[in-house]
Amino acid sequence: MSAELLAYLLLKSAGAGIGAAIGAFIGLMIRARRGNRQGLIMGSITLTSMVAGLAALLFLMIINYAMLPS
Repeated sequence: MSAELLAYLLLKSAGAGIGAAIGAFIGLMIRARRGNRQGLIMGSITLTSMVAGLAALLFLMIINYAMLPS
């Protein structure tokens, strides 16, 4: 895989990864304010939302790579 292809896949998938991270952050913030902090990575809302965004980014990069024309 070339650097150009990796950059292309990153840019094509970045919006969904950022959206997932922001959405997870907002949802986890509301949940934590209600007193439910279970399931957070090391007790951190920010870290947990960043991991969720990264997972979404990687998933969509794989999907976009599979959809490339041969």
